[in-house]
Amino acid sequence: MKYFSYLILVLCLVSCEQTKNNSNNSKIDPSYNPEAQLEKLGIQLPEVSPPVANYVRAVKTGNLLFLSGSGPKKPDGDYITGKLGEDLTIEQGYQAARITGINHLATLKAELGDLKRVKRIVKVLGMVNSSPEFTDQPKVINGFSDLMVEVFGEKGKHARSAVGMASLPIGIAVEIELIVEVEETSFAY
Repeated sequence: MKYFSYLILVLCLVSCEQTKNNSNNSKIDPSYNPEAQLEKLGIQLPEVSPPVANYVRAVKTGNLLFLSGSGPKKPDGDYITGKLGEDLTIEQGYQAARITGINHLATLKAELGDLKRVKRIVKVLGMVNSSPEFTDQPKVINGFSDLMVEVFGEKGKHARSAVGMASLPIGIAVEIELIVEVEETSFAY
């Protein structure tokens, strides 16, 4: 009986902690407008180009949107290419990751119609084209992560992996893929 009472007490404490954590999540401002934030930052989203092979830019399952890997395509259509630790500095890699983030925001906007539907940036995989001795991949992918927080606030904070790659398609500096939780839209019947 003593162990049963102890178990009940532990379950109550866990439940109270979860309630506390959930109430902390409710501090996210529901009137937050990521598109107004983009305007404030002076960021214009580019047109989304069609995929270059037999895949799609995004797949939605339930309330999760999985975005394919994307790279640092500049407004002029050229990509930032090169290898971190050989051709590019950390700052140049950071900017490449930020441009990749802008491209992903354009894809999100095209898929969702409104960036307010982004409930949370859940998971990011950042791949950095790096020399074998380069170990600052997280500093490079911060360009993407910092942008997500600038645009979405608390909703932009995410789990993340930043890894080095021996090469990336067409020699791009970074490739990033992500998982986004989205608000479901309600339809009038």
